[in-house]
Amino acid sequence: MNSDKTSLPLIMLVEDDIFIQQVINQYLKGKFQVTTFENGMDAWIYLQQAITPDLIIADLNIPQITGLELLQQVKASSFFNAIPVLILSGEESSDVKISCLEAGADDYMVKPFNPRELEVRITKMIGRTEKLISS
Repeated sequence: MNSDKTSLPLIMLVEDDIFIQQVINQYLKGKFQVTTFENGMDAWIYLQQAITPDLIIADLNIPQITGLELLQQVKASSFFNAIPVLILSGEESSDVKISCLEAGADDYMVKPFNPRELEVRITKMIGRTEKLISS
């Protein structure tokens, strides 16, 4: 892996819990470039600047635009719909998980989570996307 920070895959983290932000940023540091937003509106505005992250990680219960609404907007957009989205939430209900997966989420993890498992899931999702783009 190239140590040049700009060559690292870009992950957009949409999470309002500062502790979760710190855990993810610390664990993924050096492997991924992480841009963090505390609400869905700021994340959506960031995307509107034609910045395409390699992956979006979103909590469901975030202010202004919920994680589900952000997911729906991303998947409805012809420009952004190929970006993999991982929902990371404290919601354990099967109905909620199913709703997110039906709305286009590529994966769903429940908090609390193992940071190593998160890293493996991220790596697999980004790898699948790169294979699709190159074929």
